[in-house]
This record gives sequence, structure tokens and C-alpha cells, in this order.
Amino acid sequence: MPVYTFDKLPQEYVTPKYSTGKGGSITANKIEVSLLSYPPGTGAVAHQHPQEQIMVVLRGKLRLRSGDTDVVLGPSEGFVMDPNVLHQVTVEGEQELVVFSCKNLVDGKGHKI
Repeated sequence: MPVYTFDKLPQEYVTPKYSTGKGGSITANKIEVSLLSYPPGTGAVAHQHPQEQIMVVLRGKLRLRSGDTDVVLGPSEGFVMDPNVLHQVTVEGEQELVVFSCKNLVDGKGHKI
């Protein structure tokens, strides 16, 4: 059974074509989890992906926009995003945003699509 320390994993931009989220990821057979940080004034542009996603805020504030939803989430709050649903995430305020993000694997890919 492997044991991981997120800070010791490669710190990568996990979806650089649409997001500034950077951190370590653990990938298993069916799911990938990432501990990501976003600098103030950044986030993820409107995008969609075939994976279901759960994101939980650990530090800072996150603005989520999707359809008619426009909500700000803080620590210990999170959301579930269904596959192929357009959504956007931005850092709210001047504090770095830190989130725990989970995606199922589709064709062997999670965050790194």
C-alpha cells in the first residue's frame, strides 16, 4: 500500500490549458485526487470535462459559476460537478486558494487532460 505526502509529489499545473491550479496528485486505478493552490486573481476559465469532479475548499475563497449558479465557497465547503457541465472557478479575495480536488479517470485521465 503506497503512502504519499502531497508536498513531496511533483508540483504541476494539472490542467494548464484552462487552469492555474498547481500541486501534487495521487492517481489510482479509478480516481485521482489533487491538492491544488491558486494565486489571488487566478482560477480556471469556463470549461467542461468528461470526469465527475468534487472540489473542497481548504483555505481561501472560491467563486463557482455554472449555469444559474454563482456562489462563493469558503473553507470546509465544496461542490460536485457532473461530467460535461460548463463551469468556472476563480479565487475570491486576496488570499491564496487551496482546494482538494477529486476526479474519476476517463480513458486513464483525471486532472491531466
